Amino acid sequence: MPQKARKRAKTSEIGVRDRLLDAADRLFYREGVRAVGIDRVLAEADAAKASLYQHFGCKDQLVASYLERRTVDARANIEAYLADTPPSQRALKFFDWVVEWAESKDFRGCPLQHTVSELTDAAHPARAIAHGQREWFAERFREWTTAAGVKDPKATARALVVLFDGAVAGSEVDGPQRASDARWMAKKLLAG
Repeated sequence: MPQKARKRAKTSEIGVRDRLLDAADRLFYREGVRAVGIDRVLAEADAAKASLYQHFGCKDQLVASYLERRTVDARANIEAYLADTPPSQRALKFFDWVVEWAESKDFRGCPLQHTVSELTDAAHPARAIAHGQREWFAERFREWTTAAGVKDPKATARALVVLFDGAVAGSEVDGPQRASDARWMAKKLLAG
């Protein structure tokens, strides 16, 4: 079978919408949403421009769908990681997850932080996805700090969000030690 025919046979097994999202995920996370043109995503996905418009309407919606997929996956991953941890210990255990993520070979920081920093339009649909994920984190930290019995769970939860942000951004620049530093600080905060 010729090379091009083999590629088509392989890519036809996966729906075009998923191929577009897979390509966007790889390229946007690695290189950024502005640096990657739609033609590059289409070529990587072996898809026609009409498919992009049919499934997403425009690049902005593809970017939002990429972040939506990332947030759904992250939430599921975090919840699975913490499933066997008592609620009172989840805030600290979460930082173990952050350390493992920062140590992973494909780590390149937070896709939400990256994308939002590239988007100047406050009404961009990806910003709503990022905001929703921030709210999800804030709610989880409030639940976990309340369960941990800290003196001021709301303030501690806000501080843990800041630690998370710094851990991820710092680990991208300085390496996973920043995530370990954030875990150390989280332990101090949670101990009161």
